[in-house]
Amino acid sequence: MNDIYVVGHKNPDTDSVVSAMAYAALRNASGDREYKAARLDHVSDETRRMLNLFGFQAPLKIRDVRTQVSDIDFDTPPALDPTVTLDHAWKILQDGSNTTIPIVNADGTLYGTLSAGDIATYNMNTIEAPEVSDLPLFNLLGVIEGRIINDGGDMVNSVSGKIVIALPLNEDSLMFKGEHNIVLCGNQPDMIRRALKENVNALILCGTSADSEILKEYKDSRTCVIYSPFDALSVSKLIYQAAPASRACAKGDVVCFHLSDYIDDVREIVLKSRFRSYPVLDENDKVVGTLSRFHLLKPRHKRVVLVDHNESAQAVPGLDQADLLEIIDHHRLADIQTTQPIRVRNEPVGSTTTIVAEMYQEHGVTPAPNMAGLMVSAILSDTVMFKSPTCTKRDIAMAERLSRIAGVTIEDIGKELFDASSSDSKSAEELIGADFKEFHIAGQTLGVSQIICVDSGKMLERKEEFLDTMQLLKKKNGYDMIILMLTDVLVEGTVLLYFGNDDTIRYAFSVEPKDNEVFLPGVMSRKKQIIPMLTALWG
Repeated sequence: MNDIYVVGHKNPDTDSVVSAMAYAALRNASGDREYKAARLDHVSDETRRMLNLFGFQAPLKIRDVRTQVSDIDFDTPPALDPTVTLDHAWKILQDGSNTTIPIVNADGTLYGTLSAGDIATYNMNTIEAPEVSDLPLFNLLGVIEGRIINDGGDMVNSVSGKIVIALPLNEDSLMFKGEHNIVLCGNQPDMIRRALKENVNALILCGTSADSEILKEYKDSRTCVIYSPFDALSVSKLIYQAAPASRACAKGDVVCFHLSDYIDDVREIVLKSRFRSYPVLDENDKVVGTLSRFHLLKPRHKRVVLVDHNESAQAVPGLDQADLLEIIDHHRLADIQTTQPIRVRNEPVGSTTTIVAEMYQEHGVTPAPNMAGLMVSAILSDTVMFKSPTCTKRDIAMAERLSRIAGVTIEDIGKELFDASSSDSKSAEELIGADFKEFHIAGQTLGVSQIICVDSGKMLERKEEFLDTMQLLKKKNGYDMIILMLTDVLVEGTVLLYFGNDDTIRYAFSVEPKDNEVFLPGVMSRKKQIIPMLTALWG
């Protein structure tokens, strides 16, 4: 519950995924065991291939960081079996720390809930109907601290009947005549004889021992005789508390919540219901605790570190409900706001992983060889094999240093990266979505995808397929413009496909577009060569 999620942007690329993994590993290696790498969507084929190459699993996929029931410090009262006595449950409730006790089946799933009010209601009902039915003998003996003197010739497991306190009566008034009674007697030999003679269901001797001669006299009686050290009045009250919790608990349509439920939804339901406490269930519907209204007042927010972005449109949903601790990025400063000061590391390099690698140096921690190799792949991916204008000498030097630690060559990793970037087996939607980012510039909403390849001519054979998919995405998401960059590593340029205003492309890049296509020589970077030009035009 105290994990700190290190997460990149939507539609994660290799740099986003690897920088999250590397930073979490660094913090954990430094003693902070709470950091956990995460991602918002599926990983691209390129990223998955790099993860497999160096022996890693993809990070945990999270949907959002909205506050959930799992983030609440809810109560964890004992969960009782339905057969437990009301007496035992009442003692637990009396300590004041719990208002409701969950009653659970043998497999831990919810049977019902028991509150002090449920027990009080059960007790009040016994005033009108002072009797018990199929009361487990073990329960009764435990509550009244009893022991069996005579089992009546049968090995009884339960007792039933109307509760009768024996009183001195005239000969004609036999209060407890008949078998369907449970008679409570003190030191009253005559009453004991009469009860045994009538074969009542049970005879409880309260604070007294039975005369052995009387028991011999009625040795054929079918009455179960029990001794209790308590007086008759006390036993008459305690006997009802020997009932199983299942007799008094609320069951059926019990309002309960799961750990994965969002607090916003829980609060809405709680405000409309009358209960004081609600069971909390895990993903297997097993009871893990209870929550009350006051637990919703100050929930514990999830904690987040953002890497490779600082723009709300690209951030994990629900960030406004989380505690943002840190940002590590190499993009322009955008619009994310915080309620308190945080650590921000934003540097003009070609890859966020380069920044994280420098943090390893600063902390005196050497990444494991497989992590170092994975970090090399992230730097090469984001700098397009050092050919992107965003690439700096720091990126190159760090990639070379990490490759020596990993025992791999930059050339071999680069070949693995870009040979896997495009595939005939993938749909246009998959290719466009693999590295897609959304931007908001001067009131304009823009979607930009980038496919890095080694043969843009082959990719252009699918131009119409790409344009059809882009047109659908533009309409579906309400974009003012959508752009696809086919960045060719060998040609060192980008074929730009677009849907939007021709004049925007014409004036932003000083080219003459034709059939929704232009070629931009030397353009390798979305961040440094596409977005700034559009920002300057629209701004």
